[in-house]
Amino acid sequence: MKSKLGLASALFLLATLLLKISGMVRDIVIAYYFGDSYVADAYLAAFIIPNMIILFFTTGMKNALVPSYIEALEKQRDKHHLNQVYSGTIIISFIISVLGAGLSKFYIPLLFPDFRPEAEHIAILVTSIYFAAIFFIGMNAVLEALFDAENKFSLSMVSQIIVIFGLIFGAVFFADQYGVYALAYGYLVGAVLSLVFKLALLWKRKIPKIKWKLDWPEVKEFYIIFIPVALTVAVGQINLAVDNIFASYFKEGAVTYVNYAKNLVHFPQAIFGVTIGTIIFPILSKANASNDKALFKKGIEQGLTTMFFILLPAVVGMMLVLPNIVELLYQRGQFTAEATKATSQVGFLYFGSVIFFSLHNVINKGFYTMKKGHLIMMVGGLAILLNAGLNYLFTSFMGYLGIPLASSVMAVFYVGACFIIFLKLVDGLNLNMIGKEYLKIMAAVAVMSLFAYGALHLMSGLGNLLQIIVVTVVGAVIYTACVFLLKVETIQIFLNRFFNKSKSKEK
Repeated sequence: MKSKLGLASALFLLATLLLKISGMVRDIVIAYYFGDSYVADAYLAAFIIPNMIILFFTTGMKNALVPSYIEALEKQRDKHHLNQVYSGTIIISFIISVLGAGLSKFYIPLLFPDFRPEAEHIAILVTSIYFAAIFFIGMNAVLEALFDAENKFSLSMVSQIIVIFGLIFGAVFFADQYGVYALAYGYLVGAVLSLVFKLALLWKRKIPKIKWKLDWPEVKEFYIIFIPVALTVAVGQINLAVDNIFASYFKEGAVTYVNYAKNLVHFPQAIFGVTIGTIIFPILSKANASNDKALFKKGIEQGLTTMFFILLPAVVGMMLVLPNIVELLYQRGQFTAEATKATSQVGFLYFGSVIFFSLHNVINKGFYTMKKGHLIMMVGGLAILLNAGLNYLFTSFMGYLGIPLASSVMAVFYVGACFIIFLKLVDGLNLNMIGKEYLKIMAAVAVMSLFAYGALHLMSGLGNLLQIIVVTVVGAVIYTACVFLLKVETIQIFLNRFFNKSKSKEK
């Protein structure tokens, strides 16, 4: 059983990496065809609101349906529960699709009043196409959650990759003919194909079945749990929508810079956050089930130190070569050197949000394990208001560069507030140990940065890819040496687990 779960986790992590890479390829394709023009701005701004609903369904459904389905399975009501949730979601996603598409001509001009008429027209039509896709995304979300409940994690990720590849396929083969609309239509086709893929896998099991006569009490009970969890997930996307609204008030290209920079800079968080969450979640679940508070706290403490141990050097190293990365990935076709410079400047100011939101991923696991997700939702609502206020303040004297700075400052207060609340819930953590580990890690990263910067300076005349590789290798070697010399406990945890696994295999 453990070996199967380990294999499923490994496939899940591989699929997650492929999903994030495919998302980056999507941005590269958009940059190639549309650069930082008003067309790219309109498309990226239009995608924000439908994507908020998409994440509402996909991530929220996993957090809500997985435990409810497992509970129903124990009572031998799993098929009934799945069919009811699936049928109810079809109705809800259809209503959202119709309303979102039908009202787009009213709320797009309100959200982006400074868009030129051509950009406004593009944004309205793209938004309508994406809302049409939400009808299929709702059904996809239920089936992806089912796969997760059955420990088939990689299947849900593969189905999401199908959707993104549909978008990329549409752009590559039809962008010349249909322009930016090819991406939206490609996404819609990908959503349909992803649903067909999952239904084909479930065909022999004869699930799910659409029930037109719904068990409304059961559907209502499920959505009472689902909605608060899904709204918590949507906080980050709402903040991104706020960022895009403010960016639309500035010169053509500002929306593009904000979106590309944020997606690129948050790439390490997306990978490492999933990995570390996978490691600590079983510990937290086991501790919570057995009411072992000491084990629960230890799991959170190890999660916080491990996240900082891996992420800080990755983020700082990325900061050193960020212009090289942006130029290597995006600067071709319609994406100019000026756009590369602007995107890099925005990216530098997003780094604060990466660090703090990554640490928040660990705290979130604790809240969800304790079934206190509603507290995050409350703090998240205040964070949205704070982000809007900081955007207004910083952009008044920094222009669009104030948008990423506002996100980074907001992240400090948001994560800090959640951490304080969590400390009270668990009656404190070993802050002395965490503080010492963080100081050692920061010292190791400081030394690493000096050597990496020196290597980058010496190789300034070489190609971007070679510079990135050399800085990565030098940084990794120096950082590893420093954490051993400083006796960082987190590295010992990794080594102990590795050698214990090796010894158990030999036995």
